[in-house]
Amino acid sequence: MRYGKYRFIASFLVVPLALYVVFVVSPYVQAFTISLTDWRGFSPDREFVGLANYAELLGDGRFWQAMGHNGIMLLVVPAVTIAIALFLATMTTLAGRRGTVARGGVRGSRFYQVVFFFPHVVPLVIAGVLFGFFYNPEAGLLNGLLRVAGFEWLTRAWLGDPSTALTAVMAVLIWGAVGFYYVVFSAAMKTLPTDVFEAAVLDGAGRLRTFRHITLPMITDSIQTSYIYLGILVLDGFALLQVMLPDGGPDGSTEVVAQYLYRSAFTDGRFGYASAIGVTLCLVTLVLAVVVLRLGRRERVEY
Repeated sequence: MRYGKYRFIASFLVVPLALYVVFVVSPYVQAFTISLTDWRGFSPDREFVGLANYAELLGDGRFWQAMGHNGIMLLVVPAVTIAIALFLATMTTLAGRRGTVARGGVRGSRFYQVVFFFPHVVPLVIAGVLFGFFYNPEAGLLNGLLRVAGFEWLTRAWLGDPSTALTAVMAVLIWGAVGFYYVVFSAAMKTLPTDVFEAAVLDGAGRLRTFRHITLPMITDSIQTSYIYLGILVLDGFALLQVMLPDGGPDGSTEVVAQYLYRSAFTDGRFGYASAIGVTLCLVTLVLAVVVLRLGRRERVEY
């Protein structure tokens, strides 16, 4: 009887597992195989070179510069996005109307929820085009507002200045991501038991203390997962940067690893080397996920 049960379960799993192997596992294996060759991408001829592409990668200054840009984005974008999303979610979900902690949030919360989520509806490519005009040094809205406000000395070519180009792109990534993670944190906060907050108010705990000692510990799993997904987003970052700064920005000041991979494959015709870059980026992403999960390991809060 037990044998028949396992065979029945296996019959349902075999098709999904086969599809997973073909469409997920197989491309990874092929990418690693290609990374061990000197394949140019447009010929069936390829020579096995072993780890030569990876050895070259270790001494490639342009690759490490791109990885550095990814590292800066990895530090800034998730932290700022999560901080803003947590603040907005707290104010529209738990903040009482008279400075207390209560369900419902501040007045007009339902309207704010729609407004905060709206940027996430805009496709990333469209956002890149729109913000390209927004940052335009001559006709852009940002410099126009600065001139009207009397801060003309602050105007500059935001995407043409190496000191501001990467910051300008990160601002767009944060703008587009906050809405989604605001919804994630709002949903997590709505599942929290009301009596815990009522007890905190009776004990005289204010908003900040309640947020720090009650809300944060109870939604840590959501924050941890959000950081991993945001980390994956910024370790890629290809679509937005390729739209706003397809040449890697001034002096390569915004080029990320995904752009360097694309250029190595389709401009330089070095598909073997590009595959080595892709495999390395995949490993970095996996390491990031493992580190975040390890650091976030804690005793589960039951409620």
